[in-house]
Amino acid sequence: MFAIKGSLKLNNREATLRAKHAGLRLVVFNMGLSLRDQRYGRVKLSDSKVINELKKLLTNHVKKQPGFAWMNQVSSRVYQKALIDLKDAFHRYRSSKWAHPTFASRRDGQSFTVDSSNPLVVLNAGNTIKIPTVGTFPGHEPLECGWVSQTFTLSKEGSRWFVSFCVDAERKEVQQTKESVGIDLGIKAFATMSKNQVFDPLKPLKQGKTKLAIQGQASKQVKGSKNQRQTYNKMTRIHSRIFGIRKDLLHKLTTPTVKSFKLIKIEDLKVKGMMANHKLGLAISDLGFYEFRRQLEYKCKMYGASLVLVDQWFPSSLTC
Repeated sequence: MFAIKGSLKLNNREATLRAKHAGLRLVVFNMGLSLRDQRYGRVKLSDSKVINELKKLLTNHVKKQPGFAWMNQVSSRVYQKALIDLKDAFHRYRSSKWAHPTFASRRDGQSFTVDSSNPLVVLNAGNTIKIPTVGTFPGHEPLECGWVSQTFTLSKEGSRWFVSFCVDAERKEVQQTKESVGIDLGIKAFATMSKNQVFDPLKPLKQGKTKLAIQGQASKQVKGSKNQRQTYNKMTRIHSRIFGIRKDLLHKLTTPTVKSFKLIKIEDLKVKGMMANHKLGLAISDLGFYEFRRQLEYKCKMYGASLVLVDQWFPSSLTC
């Protein structure tokens, strides 16, 4: 089972409708949490029984109110999944694994999940993807037929919408042609390999600092005004682009490395401690040392390679 994430091509009308779906998920979750606390306080009760009562209350009374008529314009699967998420949140709270659920905020991001009534959904080959109860949308990358999924999560990053789902497929085996490689991470040269390969850093945050100067404008604008929302939207798009540039570089570096070498050695860097340095902290966070290691760890498991963490005091920079 593998997770797939791809971007969708949406026009303004479709993007607005997706935002309504995300808003429905947020409103139902917060409304259910508020009603639950008002009726039962913080007493640990049976999750299924309480959520079923909340579902009846929201369906028979709240959705019929004139101010909530817009709820009937979007998929009912989103409405049901929001209550399931609330149920899972209280289940974790009741098992003492998590704190009491808190209200969701739009600042946490816009996303929603839908699932199919059928146990399996077969995806057809092509650039379009059919999402149950939501619609069919073109994507930026073609899909292969035969992939199967039941649950789809749509999320907004910057001004673009993405869909994530799991597929039941087997990954093709990759035969690594080389034995081992050592990788030394740095600021001037992002990655220096023992095979005399050097990869220069992109530093997308440093490059985007000029555009991020608009952050000062938001604090001076009227809180909640249209101008402030537009400024925040611009900031979100800029940060999304910075994140995308960094992520693209890391994927293009880690994937070929894992496919080529059977054994990969990197330093066991304490990134959190390194970022405490006020002179180098911003540069280190801009490069993405931790994300580089995270990608290597899960890709090594996927492609059958081995990852060895070398002691941080080992003179790897001099060796490379």
